[in-house]
Amino acid sequence: MDPVIVVGAGPVGLTLALALARQEVPCVVLDEGPGKDEPRAARTVVLREDAAALVERLSGVPLAGLGAHWAGWRSMRRKQVMREVVFDDTEPSPLHIAQHVLTGALREALAGERLVKVAVESRLDALEQEPSGVTAHTRGPKGTWWRGSYLVGCDGPRSTVRKLQDIRFPGRTAVERHAVAALRTELPWHDEALLHRTPPWRTSGPSAGEVSARPLPDGVWRLDWLLPPGKDLVTPELLLTRIRETLAGWSGGTVPAYELLDTGVHTVHHRLARRWRADRVFLAGDAAHLLGALGTHGLDEGLRDADNLAWKLALAWHHGPHEALLDSYQSERRAVVAARLRAADQALPVLRGGGGLRSYVPGSSKGHDTLLTDGHLGHGQLGAPGTYADSPLAPGPLEGDTPVDTAPGAPVTDVRVTAEDGTFVRLRDRLGRGALLVVLIAPGTGVWERKHWARAGLMPRLAAAVAALPHPAELLVAESYPGAAAHTVLLVRPDGHLVTALSGVRPDDLYAAAEAAVGGPVKAQAGAGASAGVS
Repeated sequence: MDPVIVVGAGPVGLTLALALARQEVPCVVLDEGPGKDEPRAARTVVLREDAAALVERLSGVPLAGLGAHWAGWRSMRRKQVMREVVFDDTEPSPLHIAQHVLTGALREALAGERLVKVAVESRLDALEQEPSGVTAHTRGPKGTWWRGSYLVGCDGPRSTVRKLQDIRFPGRTAVERHAVAALRTELPWHDEALLHRTPPWRTSGPSAGEVSARPLPDGVWRLDWLLPPGKDLVTPELLLTRIRETLAGWSGGTVPAYELLDTGVHTVHHRLARRWRADRVFLAGDAAHLLGALGTHGLDEGLRDADNLAWKLALAWHHGPHEALLDSYQSERRAVVAARLRAADQALPVLRGGGGLRSYVPGSSKGHDTLLTDGHLGHGQLGAPGTYADSPLAPGPLEGDTPVDTAPGAPVTDVRVTAEDGTFVRLRDRLGRGALLVVLIAPGTGVWERKHWARAGLMPRLAAAVAALPHPAELLVAESYPGAAAHTVLLVRPDGHLVTALSGVRPDDLYAAAEAAVGGPVKAQAGAGASAGVS
């Protein structure tokens, strides 16, 4: 079986390659660059808890040492603090990290992967499909043809893969523009992110109407100023004025010492590809969608694309084409991103159009703050991880269905579980291996050695039911789970979304739910999962 071809070596493409390798799927990453990214202090990304955990699990690199977890968040309007958030176990902190640092960590993890080949200075310029695979041509110093089983375009907003497949990419251009500066300085607060609307020192016109400050390691801050609509040039003089007046405004009128490291202009577009799958070709990340207004961040969704697609491609690679499962990637992911784009497009006139908010929520300032906080912190329709409630992989009603605090199709809560070898691990640590997870909620088991309860009570019958499932599954035991009664059985997908919760051990229901979760019966093809080289 030929490897999977991943086009693009940004965070999404590198994450997808790692996720496939963890499931024993070989792949080739076509990187049009030299194999490393130019350091840019002003080009940063914010990762929510689930996205950061995904990268850490795949790379084995603790990202907290490379980026900054915010201690808190505050939003201000003029001189008034509108909202303050302190991050803790109940409110996990976003991670702010320079993009070149993130891709560097992913590249380092890939360097030791025997199943992954990164082809640098290889720009895709031709693509052909046939029933048995994909052929791609790259130009560069070593231009050549590549043969693959599937191909995933993770090659950004101007995706060559998308254009070669003639997939439309409609949407809105320049929804927002921000002037950006990265600088090293000392601000009156430490390690807290800030959104300041209508600051009182607006001496330089409307472009100073909203500014955010987000900390990075080593005393570095990224500052973003919302620019008015249009294409007015952001000159160095204008940006320096913004920096000085903003720092003075936050520091009692005196400009503190600062070192300017990098500047830029960040333009936000909202676009959504019409199709995310064309036979054996898929789109992911910025090649499939662009979003980012109102404090939201598109990389989160790109990493979730990779997480969703990897286990489905791995199953198809090992067991042969499974169209319903592969089709579900577009059905699930496109619907989630489309909902976020709709929410942002509905909120934009309210927040940027000047008035009209009272028709949505009482209290203009309070309503503005709620919407913007949702975007920046990953809450609500603007920022929360999506659920796959209407997924084609959702099982129909089952006799044993029982409610828990996690809705079917939503990401599961990360709880401590006992693995089959008796070790205590986090539930999230068992994701991404291609196997379904079956979790029994059994209060009291955590205080006993596994040998005392593994063969007692419900366990033998549940273990037999798990062994009989139509897809490999791992049996785990948890002391508790939010909203779950004792002896509840959870079925979890390899990407961490809940399939169903059952009241007790119900082998028939468990089998039906597992079969639905992988798209129905899978017919293995001879040699489908044979070992393949990637050169």
